[in-house]
Amino acid sequence: MAVQFLFDFGSPNAFLSHRVIPAIAARTGARFDYLPVLLGGLFKLTGNQSPVQAFGHIKNKLAYEGLETRRFIARHGIADFRANPHFPVNTLAIMRGAMAAQQLGVFEAYVDRVFDDMWVRGLKMDDPAVVREALVAGGLSADEIARLSQTDEVKGRLLANTQYAFEKGAFGSPSFLVGDELYFGKDRLGEVEAEIVRQAASAAA
Repeated sequence: MAVQFLFDFGSPNAFLSHRVIPAIAARTGARFDYLPVLLGGLFKLTGNQSPVQAFGHIKNKLAYEGLETRRFIARHGIADFRANPHFPVNTLAIMRGAMAAQQLGVFEAYVDRVFDDMWVRGLKMDDPAVVREALVAGGLSADEIARLSQTDEVKGRLLANTQYAFEKGAFGSPSFLVGDELYFGKDRLGEVEAEIVRQAASAAA
């Protein structure tokens, strides 16, 4: 069974999901297909806002969100997560880079590297010089990724992914599609796993 993981590198919850996904895949046998989407574009399509904008005026709301994140990190043993000191980061270039990395056959290595650069190493990943240095350090073809990122094909595929996410009902990152069932947020991963198991059992019956 294939599950679609709709993500943007700018979402810390997408990073935390990325760290938990391998265990779910191992337990269920499901394959998680990573689909890069541009969160800013998805926000425009849906009228959504970042949590800081949407909930910043609500007393205790963001503090509670922080508490839930700490609980999630402790529950899954994610010891190296760090808040990015440059947050929010404009992710347009690195999301286009993800599409370019797909074309070059280095998508998984790129995703691992950029997620860690954002949420472990705390780099300013909307600075082209920083991105180039980080990709080179990760053994990736930074110049070729940058070149392809500027092509109409790569730009168009990222826009198409974002439109697809919107049409499937997504409004933020991370989102998951198990068949046609949509789930939003790292806190829904338990339900994602349960739905994988349910659909697999139904298919086998």
